[in-house]
Amino acid sequence: MFKMDGASWLVVDYSHIQQPRLAPFVRAKIKNIETGAVQEKRFDVGEYFEEVELERRTMQFSYNVDKVYSFMDAETFDQIDVDEELAKDAMQYHTDGATYTFVMLDEKVIAITPETFVILTVLETEPSVAGDTARNALKNAKLESGISIKVPMFVNNGDKIKVDTRDASYSERA
Repeated sequence: MFKMDGASWLVVDYSHIQQPRLAPFVRAKIKNIETGAVQEKRFDVGEYFEEVELERRTMQFSYNVDKVYSFMDAETFDQIDVDEELAKDAMQYHTDGATYTFVMLDEKVIAITPETFVILTVLETEPSVAGDTARNALKNAKLESGISIKVPMFVNNGDKIKVDTRDASYSERA
């Protein structure tokens, strides 16, 4: 995160380019935090920008009304309301008592992330059949939070599994 032209920017992707007989440069895809606009920009090596200070707060889900989700700060008990669009990715891993990390810039929520691993119950999955277990075979499973992920063949309905929220993947049995 850095400040450029009075706005806060997040580096989405970048590559360092070194061509023969030319000065090296960095080609970056950057996202404006306030507007959400993404653009590609070329930076000369050695350009410096002011870093942006982000605040991280641990919050717990309280309730939602229509398309507004309310979260409570675990330390100060302050309530923060966020729009469904900002919270929907994190809420797909929701379980009772789950905590979320809020990334804030100037008291404005810019990102919500769930815990890295959550334990969810398998609601619905196909039964495994003898002979289907070779070569790391996977099957679909619908979890209690409503998401569907790929799980190994030995996972059955009612099993509790650990899910990696970074990539929505099966980690292990819980």
